[in-house]
Amino acid sequence: MVQHPPRLDVTFGALADGTRRSILERLGRGEASISDLAGAFAMTLTGMKKHVRVLEDAGLVTSEKIGRVRHCRLGPRRLEEETAWIAQYQAMLEARYDRLGAFLERIQATQDPPGDHP
Repeated sequence: MVQHPPRLDVTFGALADGTRRSILERLGRGEASISDLAGAFAMTLTGMKKHVRVLEDAGLVTSEKIGRVRHCRLGPRRLEEETAWIAQYQAMLEARYDRLGAFLERIQATQDPPGDHP
C-alpha cells in the first residue's frame, strides 16, 4: 500500500468542505475577524470557530487574538505536497488514458472497414 504524508489527509479534509474553501477565498482578499466571517456566511460564532480551527490545523489559516477580537488571515502553507500529489495522480491517469487510446486504435485497426460485408 502506498504511504502518503499525513498532512495530505489533513489538508484535503479541510478543503473537502465548501464553506472552508469559501473562507479561504474570502481571506485571500484580506484579513477578517471571526465575527466578520460568521456574518458573511450566516453562521454562528461557534460554527465559524470550528471551521477556522480545521483550517488552522491544516496550516491554511492563522488567527491572532487582538483585544477581544480574533483576526484570521491566510496561513503559511503553499500546498506544495498537495500540488505534487495531484500532478503525480494526473500523470498516472493520463498514462492510463494513453494506453486505453492505443488499445482502442489496435482494436479498430483489426476490424473490417464498414461496407466490406456481403
